[in-house]
Amino acid sequence: MSPSWRTSSTITLWGLPRVNTALIASICHQIYNFLHHSAEFFPVVMVTMNVQDLKVKIFADGAEKAAMLELTKNPLIKGFTTNPTLMRKAGVADYAAFAKDVLSSITDKPISFEVFSDDFKEMERQAGIIASWGENVYVKIPITNTKGESSIPLIERLSARQVKLNITAILTREQVREAVTALERSVPSVISVFAGRIADTGRDPVPTMVESRKILREYPKAELLWASTREVLNIMQAEEAGCHIITVPNDILKKLSKWGYDLTALSLDTVKMFYEDGKQAGYSL
Repeated sequence: MSPSWRTSSTITLWGLPRVNTALIASICHQIYNFLHHSAEFFPVVMVTMNVQDLKVKIFADGAEKAAMLELTKNPLIKGFTTNPTLMRKAGVADYAAFAKDVLSSITDKPISFEVFSDDFKEMERQAGIIASWGENVYVKIPITNTKGESSIPLIERLSARQVKLNITAILTREQVREAVTALERSVPSVISVFAGRIADTGRDPVPTMVESRKILREYPKAELLWASTREVLNIMQAEEAGCHIITVPNDILKKLSKWGYDLTALSLDTVKMFYEDGKQAGYSL
C-alpha cells in the first residue's frame, strides 16, 4: 500500500495536525525564487574596487564651462551631459554660442545637448542643427513633450537620419522599451533613465535599471545611462546594475575623494567639524 503522503494533499506526522503540502510547496517555491533572484534585483553594493577600475563610464553633468574644461583633465570623466535647466542655472544666455565654445575645446569626449521646444517639428529642426556641431555630439530628446505626447515618431525619424540621440526623462521600463525599439540598431545612442527621480518617489530604482539593461542587450549600440545621480553610492549601484554610463553633477564628483575612505577616520573628521563650527560660532551656555 502506498504511503499516504504520496496520494494526499495533506499529511499527519506523529499525531501532529494535518499539514497542507501544496501550500508548503508553494511557499518554499516562492522563497526559493526570491533568494535565487535577490542577487540580481537587489544586489549588495559594496565598495570593493578602486574607482579607476569601474566598468561604468562616469560623465559630468553640468553646464559651467570652466568646470567642464577642468574636468577634461580628469581621466575618470569619459563624457558630458547638459540640459536647458543646467544651462539656465549656469547663466548661459546664448545656447549655440555656449555649445560651440565648449565643443571647440572638448572634441574627444561625447557631449549631450538637449532640444528646448515643445513642438515636434521644431524639435526636429533644432536636433538637426545641434547634431551638425560635432561628431561627438548627442542630441537629447525627451521621451514625451509637455502634453504627454510620445516622441517616438520623432526619435524614429532622427535615428533613421543617423543622428546620435540621447533619449531623456525616462522613468519606466515601458518607456525604455519604446525608446530603444525606435532606434536604428547601427546608430550610437543613449537611454537616460532618471534613477534619482525614481528614488525620490520612495521606489528603489535598481530593479528598473537591471531590467532596462536586459532590454538593451539586443541593441549593442544603445547605452544605458543612470541619470539624476544623488550620491556617490549611486555610482556603485550603477556599476552593479550593469549600466554603461552614470552622469554625475560636480558637487558629487568632488566627493569621490572619499571613495573607500576609512569610516572610523570619517567619524573623527565629523566630530572635528562639529567641534570647530561650534568653536567658530562662539557658542556658550
